Amino acid sequence: MDGAEYGAIEDGAIAVRDDTIVWLGPRTALPPSLAAGSVVHDVAGRCITPGLIDAHTHVVYAGDRAHEFEMRLNGAGYAAIAQAGGGILSTVRATRAANDDALTDASDKRVAAMCRDGVTTLEVKSGYGLDKETELRLLRVGRALCARHPLNVRTTYLGLHALAPEWQGDADAYVEFVCSDVLPAVVREGLADAVDAFCETIAFSSAQTARFFDAAQALGLPVKIHADQLSAGGGAALAARYRALSADHLEHARESDLPELAAAGTVAVLLPGAYYFLRDSTPPPIERLRELGVPIALATDCNPGTSPLVSPLLAMNLACTLWRMTPAQALRGFTASAARALGLEGALGTLAPRRKADFVVWDVAHPAHLAYAIGVNPGATVVKNGHVVTGGT
Repeated sequence: MDGAEYGAIEDGAIAVRDDTIVWLGPRTALPPSLAAGSVVHDVAGRCITPGLIDAHTHVVYAGDRAHEFEMRLNGAGYAAIAQAGGGILSTVRATRAANDDALTDASDKRVAAMCRDGVTTLEVKSGYGLDKETELRLLRVGRALCARHPLNVRTTYLGLHALAPEWQGDADAYVEFVCSDVLPAVVREGLADAVDAFCETIAFSSAQTARFFDAAQALGLPVKIHADQLSAGGGAALAARYRALSADHLEHARESDLPELAAAGTVAVLLPGAYYFLRDSTPPPIERLRELGVPIALATDCNPGTSPLVSPLLAMNLACTLWRMTPAQALRGFTASAARALGLEGALGTLAPRRKADFVVWDVAHPAHLAYAIGVNPGATVVKNGHVVTGGT
């Protein structure tokens, strides 16, 4: 994944020592000194890719919102669903009521499915607690996923997701509470690798988001942002201003903001699951992002309300069919570009010497098959830190 397309090496070989790739190239060029005394795995012409990286998920939560899905398909709008007790706050109620064991059990099922689809690195957001205690619990549960699953986990404090019910009518006071009380506690415990905010007309304004980002960067945390998903709210410009790791969604981003995003080095993380599930009709500005050289990552956006999706392979197919991305672009979105969106491009996302030995052996002869089949796992042997952890021998 280091070229314009796949950067494929036909009849290739990878040499691994401990948890690190030490050599790769054509098999016929493998140095005899590396081959001597090594354990050799012949994968018989199968395709090897970097481990998949899901750079935007809300995987730790309790409950579900299948009833809202049914209501929406029967004609109910956002306001009617909210009045019936639905929306983000319904997940907040279920999540606050769940103990850590229940949250862990629910999250484990979703994460196990992702691992079977080749995910070796996962971003996990909080945001369904909206109070100090529950937000900290969500981040702890997210951090602990790597103890039970063969994953790198990056946790993100989604401090501004929705207005907590006890703060209704005073959003500015809630933002101050997040900045002065919850955020310092997150940092003291070392629970987050970044922060995130939902900058949108139905959520938090640019000014409120900027207040949160100022507080986060003062404490040494990089920022990510849910930007311009539902309206042109200036999220992309804010991402550029703060040199965000990523700006996510971007369906309604203003064209005039995109050059700033490119200059800032921010990654665009696009979320085809939410686009599909909400039956959106305004695609993100993919061609313009490409023209400007903005890296484009893809992610599942796994969450109960707008993208109950746990398969990166299906997300690749959706990106190709709905947005006309190529299979190579889709795979890059879950490897090299996704690593950059998490600040991990020096260690993961490509197969190269000195990179971590995180890769997947797929039961296909060409990587285009990964985005081709709809909802099908073609068979994956996952290697994490140099060890087979899922499938294979």
